[in-house]
This record gives sequence, structure tokens and C-alpha cells, in this order.
Amino acid sequence: MKNITYTRTGDEGKTSLIGGLRVPKYDDRVEAYGTVDELSAFIGVLYDQEGVTAEQRAVLDTVQNKLFTIESHFALDENSEVKKMIPVLTADDVAFLEHVIDTMNAILPELKSFVIPGGNLKASHAHVCRTVCRRAERQGWRLAAQHPVDFVDLKYLNRLSDYFFVLARFFGFLDKVDENNWESTK
Repeated sequence: MKNITYTRTGDEGKTSLIGGLRVPKYDDRVEAYGTVDELSAFIGVLYDQEGVTAEQRAVLDTVQNKLFTIESHFALDENSEVKKMIPVLTADDVAFLEHVIDTMNAILPELKSFVIPGGNLKASHAHVCRTVCRRAERQGWRLAAQHPVDFVDLKYLNRLSDYFFVLARFFGFLDKVDENNWESTK
């Protein structure tokens, strides 16, 4: 791949979708794939935290690769022939996340209250990933109201936010950090 530092093609407020269609930089497709890209960047920050295990990093690596696929779907001009070359997510990808969630949940204490984000740096970063993931999912649904969007992509984002919530709790549990539970009387 050619090394490109700048293209200047976006200087007028437009960008190209996969397939070449030029759209405004505020287009819902750009917002959606940009938010998924933001999520991937935050996952990179989480990945690099001290104490994240090799097994957890392997899951995060898989997730980032799936997110790149979702980004490609959101960035695609639906009339482009390139569509045939982009991989798809499957029910197995969602099931993988569910398995990882179930494995962590089997060890965690029962959830008895809403959890206020925090506890330690890993848990806090996982909560940031969760909230950005929720926004990416909302933008994906907004996009689906106007353009073809694969339902599995949206389901994956939904399950992924659940994964980050459980991962945040799991980090706190492993590090023996008490959860900060919401107290409605404060």
C-alpha cells in the first residue's frame, strides 16, 4: 500500500465512500464509520494498559478486526461492486462475544445495582469503550433507516457494549476493587 500522508481531497468538506461516491463529511455513513473507528482507537488504549492479559488482548484484537469490517460496511457505497469483496460478520461472531461474556460472568458476583464507571484504569477504559460502542450502535441504527445495514453488524455492536460492561466489572473483580454502585439516595 502506498504511503500517503495527505491527499487534500477532503479540503472542501467532502470525502469518498468505498466505491468512490463523494459525500459530505457530516453524512450519516461518515459519522457511523468514524464512531466505530473511534471505538477501535479506545480499544487500542485499553489493550495497552498494564495488566491486560494475553488472552484478553487476543479477544480485543479479534474485536478490532471485526470492527474494521463493520467500518467498511458503513463506509460502503451500496451501489459499488466492491461490496462483494468485503467480508461479513456472522452469528458465530456474536456467539463468540456471548461466550466470552458468559465465561467472565460465571466468575463475577451477582449484579445488584447500577455500576458507576471507575475503579481502576482498566475498568475505566473498558467503560469508555462501552459508551462509545453504544453511540456507534445508535448511529448504526440511524444509518439503517436510510441505507442498507446488515442486522448482524448492529447485533454485534449491541453485544460488544455488553462485553465491555462485563469486562470492566471483571477487571475490578480481578484487581479486588470494590464496585462503585449507584445509590439513589445520594
